[in-house]
Amino acid sequence: QVQLVESGGGLVQAGGSLRLSCAASGRTFGSYAAAWFRQAPGKEREFVAAISRTGGSTYLADTVKGRFGISRDNAKNTVSLRMNNLKPEDTAVYYCAANSLWNLYQGADRYDYWGQGTQVIVSS
Repeated sequence: QVQLVESGGGLVQAGGSLRLSCAASGRTFGSYAAAWFRQAPGKEREFVAAISRTGGSTYLADTVKGRFGISRDNAKNTVSLRMNNLKPEDTAVYYCAANSLWNLYQGADRYDYWGQGTQVIVSS
């Protein structure tokens, strides 16, 4: 069992940057792959990025490649999402998720644990 708490959301102008953090409970966070999803009003939850248990593998959605980066620090039980060159279409609630699988997945149904989300608003 792992509990996830996101932080770092806020209001930023287009072209700006934000760094989201996800803090995980428990001492075995290194046993979980992690990911970030986002959900804009009226839209389905969308995959953003995933990272393997050790951090050795990452996968980013095409819509954020070259602008976003995902990383983790298992010693601190955290996963981060660096977001650069933000666009108004990046506005959404961002969720941290985790599962105990070895491979990286885009499907939200592959993740067992979810945080409560943090709001990101990008103004034009």
